[in-house]
Amino acid sequence: MSERLRRLPYENLSTTEDSSPMGGMFFGTPRFANSVPFFRFQRFGHGDVHTDSDHKLVVVMVGLPARGKSYIVKKLKRYLSWLGFQTKIFNVGDRRRLAGSGDAAQAGQHRPHSTGSTTGRCSGCSSPGGEAPAGKAPACQCETRHPSAFFDPDNKQAKQIREQVALEVFEDLLRWLQAGGQIAIHDATNSTIERRKALISRLKSETDMNLLFVESICNDRDIINRNIKLKTHSPDYVGIDPDVAEADFRARLRNYERAYRTIGAAEEMLDVQYCKIIDVGKKVIAYNIQGFLESQVVFYLMNMNLEPRVIYITRHGESEDNAAGRIGGDASLSPSGVAYAKALSRFIDRRRLEFAVEVEEHNRQLAQSICSSTTSSTPGACSEAESGTSHSAAAADALRLEQSLLRRRVHPGFEVWTSMLKRTMETAEYFDPQIYRVKNIKSLNEIYAGKCEGMTYSEIARQYPDEYEARQLDKFYYRYPGIGGESYADVVLRLQQVIVELERIRHSVLLVTHRAMARTLLAYFMDIPTTHMPDMELPLGYIYACEPRPFGNHLRVWRYVPHLDDFEEVDSASAIRIRYPQNPTSNDAPPLPSPAEPAYSAKN
Repeated sequence: MSERLRRLPYENLSTTEDSSPMGGMFFGTPRFANSVPFFRFQRFGHGDVHTDSDHKLVVVMVGLPARGKSYIVKKLKRYLSWLGFQTKIFNVGDRRRLAGSGDAAQAGQHRPHSTGSTTGRCSGCSSPGGEAPAGKAPACQCETRHPSAFFDPDNKQAKQIREQVALEVFEDLLRWLQAGGQIAIHDATNSTIERRKALISRLKSETDMNLLFVESICNDRDIINRNIKLKTHSPDYVGIDPDVAEADFRARLRNYERAYRTIGAAEEMLDVQYCKIIDVGKKVIAYNIQGFLESQVVFYLMNMNLEPRVIYITRHGESEDNAAGRIGGDASLSPSGVAYAKALSRFIDRRRLEFAVEVEEHNRQLAQSICSSTTSSTPGACSEAESGTSHSAAAADALRLEQSLLRRRVHPGFEVWTSMLKRTMETAEYFDPQIYRVKNIKSLNEIYAGKCEGMTYSEIARQYPDEYEARQLDKFYYRYPGIGGESYADVVLRLQQVIVELERIRHSVLLVTHRAMARTLLAYFMDIPTTHMPDMELPLGYIYACEPRPFGNHLRVWRYVPHLDDFEEVDSASAIRIRYPQNPTSNDAPPLPSPAEPAYSAKN
């Protein structure tokens, strides 16, 4: 161990279960930020700010099914984890599906089934299917816990089971917070005043835990119908014909609507904090928001949209410093870097048009699927709705959704964002200014290496051996020496506003940036644990395309091939690799756990 590390007060650099700002998750792990513990600057998250972080936060979701709660929950968890908060989702539906079948059987619940024209048997259990009562979804003897009748508010036994499961999940949530978690999300409908009062009452006995209700309200029938289509592929309907599943889910939805009460005066009398997200962020109502964490959540949720778009991320073309193996600096592009810049502009020109075609084709297929599923249950429904003759409300909804999808187009705008350094601005020089709006953003500048700017790693190892060794122990929190030197944790804070803007915009954007910036951005979009961030292998010449979708971001990757002077698509699963330490010894510092849940894994 170097002399510098021997001098460091390890009793101050380590954390214990009692003192750790991350609830003991960093127990016994040295922290480095110019030889000062990083959590000196903040007790919560990565930012260099003080917060009221002695309090933990319970986020309780509220809303009817198919209103986008899962979409909000997953995005929120990903954002908070990226900021460095220990965040976890507690899904009541998952626990309900795991509940004992005996309870469901006693409640008289059976699984909706689909019968084929040749066998007349349930695809889930192969038992004979009988005729369904009028107005009811078909049922068979395949016992389950989640048919529509299970959610009937008049079914007292089923209601008791549902309330019990919700409270059991809430208890799990509280135990996790008590063990060191920071932000827990109760993902359920919580659609009745009685349920919400029970949760409020239970939380009152806990100290240092704040409560925030987040209600998702959607009045857009097109969005609701699209969400219902997605719900037919949920775990509740595995092995069920999509038409049967949709009928059952719509019956479930009607049951929920009978008992649903929006957040309002009852909760305000109890002085709770709440936020209502209406039509995916078109309108936001915030009430009594007081805490730092709560304000972070509300601010993020205000910047959401469902417009089809792609976030392209690439490093600049090769610079003269890259060719020499030097970090930082402000060098111009090398000849090969110029060639990459020209190829990049041609590629984005092509992809911009291809993506518009892909979206239109997807909308056309979805519209046809909706119309065909409607006509299968009500022949001629779409044509009847169009001609104005008698038709069902479902047929009218299907027609409206079909027409809405066919009108949906990719936003014509397209922006190119670069840093303020020459190598990124030169990479963007070949984009047509009549089509692309180019913005130079200082927040996208490369991580600043302080006294090590312009040096090679071998030079740093020779001239600053202590710094080199400290960085190897902890690349995420290590801060380069000298005025302005940064760590990856600093970069996360610097990019926070960039991330919010990327969530807000409704058109596609290309970010031409640097290695540390690309690592940090991709860690957010792909939910990669931040402690893996500095070890992500992102070489020059790659384009990473993140397309926001209802249940996460879809990643595609292209690689520049110099002899073709063009790009070829590569397997996205193997394109982002984590460079793990080689041949670790017992004397090595233990690897840092991630502030995020390990939702991503990669192989060497």
